[in-house]
Amino acid sequence: MNNTQIRLFVLIAESRSFTKAGLELNMTQPAVSRAISALEAELDVKLLLRDRRSGLKLTGIGERLLVICRGILGGFNKIEQEIAAEKGLEKGQLRIGAFPVAAAHFIPSIIRAISAKYPGVELSLHEGSVAEVKEWLDTRFIDVGLVIPPVEEFAALPLFREKLYAVLPGNHPLAQKPSITVQELETEPMLLCRSGYEPPVVDLFRRAGCRLNVKYEVNSYITALNMINEGLAAGVMSQLSLLSLPPNVAVRELAEEAYRDIHVVVPSLEEASIAVRLFIDTALQLFSGGAAAEPIHTANIHKE
Repeated sequence: MNNTQIRLFVLIAESRSFTKAGLELNMTQPAVSRAISALEAELDVKLLLRDRRSGLKLTGIGERLLVICRGILGGFNKIEQEIAAEKGLEKGQLRIGAFPVAAAHFIPSIIRAISAKYPGVELSLHEGSVAEVKEWLDTRFIDVGLVIPPVEEFAALPLFREKLYAVLPGNHPLAQKPSITVQELETEPMLLCRSGYEPPVVDLFRRAGCRLNVKYEVNSYITALNMINEGLAAGVMSQLSLLSLPPNVAVRELAEEAYRDIHVVVPSLEEASIAVRLFIDTALQLFSGGAAAEPIHTANIHKE
């Protein structure tokens, strides 16, 4: 296997298209087909299956080799970065993954800072749920991610701490109170964001010894806010999720101390490339103050 074959296989696997992969490497589709056929013959395994209904998909061994091949390409990228750094240049490719709130709040400033100082570094952003970002890290689809705990399987550095708030329909009786206890929410129908967002909320109710009465499960904080706006349920949501509210939503302090931590995570700090370390340093310089984020002034965002 050579560098071109590895890159071609990864591009096909990620784009699910021979044509798109060929365009990326300036190869015709027949040349791409021949190269993949030669690779499969050399390895004596089938990597890709072509189906008229479901399109192009990976075999089981293809899925496993994809993770390894991404690691190999990452190694080539690290070599190029080290050589460039030796010559006084910073260059390389960096794939970033983040869940939507983190992507909107942190990533633009980080990319701007890196691009201004190191224009040779190519950055790409991939948005997904917390669970998806963790999966992308695990399969080496991305180099660095922003997620919330638990993160035991990765090398993690704390980036930001944001408060959790009770979020209610504007006409809810509890909205008349300046702060709300977890016990008061125990009997309320609750809305919970899944896909990796739920651990801080579940832990909050566990610490209070209360039952979390989940009526609805969603994957998007925007959907959650709109459902609360319609009076369908209450929720516990994070500070950065509450910067833009529908008209009939009330946000109240929680009597209990409740936060959500956002971490920068990589598969391994020891194996991190120059570009990854540059991202980590920039992110921590811009956003890591070691303390909780400034609390929301609930009186200012209570809308009824």
